[in-house]
Amino acid sequence: MEKRHLGTSDIQISPIVMGTWQAGKRMWVGIEDADTIKAIRVAFDAGITTVDTAEVYGEGHSEQIVAQALSDVRDQAVYATKVFANHLKYDQVIEACDRSLKNLKTDYIDLYQIHWPSGVFKSEIVPIEETMNALNHLKEQGKIRAIGVSNFSRAQLEEAAQYGRIDSLQPPYSLFWRWVEKDAMPYCVENKISILAYSSLAQGLLTGKFGSDHQFDPA
Repeated sequence: MEKRHLGTSDIQISPIVMGTWQAGKRMWVGIEDADTIKAIRVAFDAGITTVDTAEVYGEGHSEQIVAQALSDVRDQAVYATKVFANHLKYDQVIEACDRSLKNLKTDYIDLYQIHWPSGVFKSEIVPIEETMNALNHLKEQGKIRAIGVSNFSRAQLEEAAQYGRIDSLQPPYSLFWRWVEKDAMPYCVENKISILAYSSLAQGLLTGKFGSDHQFDPA
């Protein structure tokens, strides 16, 4: 599978990224660790060498599952994870990164992303400069290789970029959700910021899986 450059970094990512929100189990039903590990490994063997996770997915469980699936091929895989909106103060970012490194059983994270802007989900407002200072420090230490943001508007992305290099934006993007095309996409193209779309199949709605008579498993 042909790789792509992540932003202006020297990181090579697969054009399809393996998402692992479900691997955290929380907020999902019918998820078995063994099946998740197998799925991640099958994806890797098929050339999907980039895997995306987050500290909030099962409070680290997803990260741990990624490690179980790929630790023996760590040098061939690209790990992307995220710090949540309630951990955006300087010291909190440092601590969250260290937890993710431990969960992922690695000494570096390829792409470390701000999961949501501060203030969402009733989180404390933290100046983006403070958060970026922590991320820049982690990058200087070699604990992370690139900085990304997720769920940021163009205005929020532009503000963050004042304090350090942003190499990716991760927005929801599908045939249903196309706001990024008019908002942040032109800025990303102009500034060589990769767009890592999530929910590209609208969480299954675009696959034909859910008919009018579909019955969901009980929570």
